[in-house]
Amino acid sequence: MLAKGQKLDLTKNNAGLDFLKVGLGWDTNQLQGQSYDLDAEVFLLGQTNTVPSSSHIVFYNNLVSPDGSTRYKGDNRDGQGSGDDETVEIQLSRVSLDIQKIVFTVTIDEAIRKNQNFGQVSNAYIRIVNQANGAEICRFDLSEDYSTSISILAGEVYRHGNEWKFNAVGTGLTLDLAGICAHYGAM
Repeated sequence: MLAKGQKLDLTKNNAGLDFLKVGLGWDTNQLQGQSYDLDAEVFLLGQTNTVPSSSHIVFYNNLVSPDGSTRYKGDNRDGQGSGDDETVEIQLSRVSLDIQKIVFTVTIDEAIRKNQNFGQVSNAYIRIVNQANGAEICRFDLSEDYSTSISILAGEVYRHGNEWKFNAVGTGLTLDLAGICAHYGAM
């Protein structure tokens, strides 16, 4: 279990690690009968901390990154049930050399219109699993009070020399998906 801000070597201690599954999960409160639709997004960033193109944002409308390394595995529209609500698969050896960081965010679809925020979401987490053997490498529970946030920067996988690391970020944001896209240089 990681704490906010903690970094973990992914590949240094896991020789041959190549295929990751990144799972994101959550439970939502049902307020006023309105449904919640949380969505995971993945931003593949270059040296300048921006996406090289809008196709470097992997989510429900763009399922695969240009280099084929990162695949969004489906949109869970209600967050019901246990376990991962949305997953992303990454093959580290296929990540283009110009990509330095892979950022994972979760947004609430139509949060402003529906007056929803992450204070109404519980049991949120991000975890990384070794796809080769199914072993969970790390898990970060997003347990802060995010009642002023309509999105969360959950974590990031990034290059460190020849290795890959994970950073447990857990920052609540007041940006919707369009705002996050603009923040990372996509219009």
